[in-house]
Amino acid sequence: MSFSILQKIGDAQKKSAIVDVRSGDTVKVTQKIKEGEKFRSQVFEGVVVRVDRKESHTARIVVRKIASGVGVEKSFLLHSPLVEKVEVVRRAKVRRNNLSYLRERSGKSARLAGKDFDRAAVNTLKDAEVVLEAEKETEETKEESVENPKGSAEPEE
Repeated sequence: MSFSILQKIGDAQKKSAIVDVRSGDTVKVTQKIKEGEKFRSQVFEGVVVRVDRKESHTARIVVRKIASGVGVEKSFLLHSPLVEKVEVVRRAKVRRNNLSYLRERSGKSARLAGKDFDRAAVNTLKDAEVVLEAEKETEETKEESVENPKGSAEPEE
């Protein structure tokens, strides 16, 4: 198979919009779990330790939390139909993509310095097409304002 065919198949599996998740974020991931014939939702809240292939259809995050004194890490494919929602709760200042050093730390030394962010704006999912249309409209209005800076129809002499 050619790469273009594989690319089309991968793009067909992508969700239209996902939340911008970064390493160091504290996130709540809502996942569908099948038990027998029924589905239920389960929330997993923890720190994003790693983000892989952000632009690909195989985009993945690794989330770590401490449960009953034991560290638990789960990997989530962002475009999976089983991942219902990803919500960023906190954003931290980190300087690397893979926070594997958090595995050896516990207590206060495992804390990450918080960073201010607009929680509502980050967690709002925008369709990719809507975002492109909005960008085109702003470009058109900028071009019109450059052509007619004062809004006059005729240039002054």
